Amino acid sequence: MTRPRVLVAGTGFGRVYLAAFERADFDFELAGILASGSTRSRACAEHYGVPLWSTVDEVPDDVDLACVVVGGAMNGGPGPALSQALMRRGVHVLQEHPLHPDELVACLRCATESGVVFRLNTHYPHVEPVRRFIGVARDLVARQQPLFLDVTCAFQVLYTVFDILGQALGSIRPHGVDGALAGAEGAPYRSLTGRFAGVPMSFRLQNELVPSDPDNHSHLFHRITLGTDGGHLTLVDTHGPVAWSMRPHMPGDMKELVRLGDCAAPHLEVPGVQHLGPAEGASYTEVLRELWPRATARAIGATWDDVLAGADSRGHVQYHVALAKLAMRVSEACGPVRLHHPKAPELLSAADLLEAEA
Repeated sequence: MTRPRVLVAGTGFGRVYLAAFERADFDFELAGILASGSTRSRACAEHYGVPLWSTVDEVPDDVDLACVVVGGAMNGGPGPALSQALMRRGVHVLQEHPLHPDELVACLRCATESGVVFRLNTHYPHVEPVRRFIGVARDLVARQQPLFLDVTCAFQVLYTVFDILGQALGSIRPHGVDGALAGAEGAPYRSLTGRFAGVPMSFRLQNELVPSDPDNHSHLFHRITLGTDGGHLTLVDTHGPVAWSMRPHMPGDMKELVRLGDCAAPHLEVPGVQHLGPAEGASYTEVLRELWPRATARAIGATWDDVLAGADSRGHVQYHVALAKLAMRVSEACGPVRLHHPKAPELLSAADLLEAEA
């Protein structure tokens, strides 16, 4: 069988998609790159030994799937227009997030009329530590009722955190947000409360952006804690680790003991925090070389599985429209993004802190 031929549009974050084609276990062929013709795009096409096309009309008829890694109205890009033009050519499309709800609906309409599959990729649910968190969370909520969510994220990944929650809980409704809580002047985070999948949620958004360097200066991407009766599960950072903390519970017989440490309750022997998977998060070299390309490979593979299954795009798009509207409500509740101009950060490792302690 011939391998599906895939087009990658855009060479910003699109380079993460391109890196998937360097994986030995990735059974897809890179057909070419669709981009504006910048020096970077030309270098990418030369590196991968594929054609560089500047218009949809130049794309040959033998392309099966397009990964459109170009933004939409929210960041001033023509991504949805490219997606629709490709779908009209009979090409299935995987579009990188975020899109406005109206853009999602327009893409669904075009996919339906063209008889192709359209999928939106939020990337992070395919990243290994997040996948681990989602998988364990699903098992956890099957055993115990979720009691609370505590969520922190950066403005740049606001939309994606709700897809992570939706996949972890298996539902998104009922959901809603209350108004943001008053914060200190100049504080990077805005806090609000609400519900997601009916679970009480506290939410903190780093509601600020550096105009000259919008992809940097986040304090973290995602941090999520899901609490149940037996303890809480935490995605400490987007790239790990994932930790389980048993709920602190002192047995009743302690009231009669002389020494608290003599209590023989079995659960007291369990470590207070246990790691699920590696105890440390990935280095950013590993993230860029391995975790992210593996994630885009998974997203492409999942989209092609849907193509082979003849899947409909309606339910997928309706789900993402609901998430997009929720993200917009959170953003509105938190108010205008604070634009600031910080100095380059002094980046520290744990070793630096241990040296200082010594």
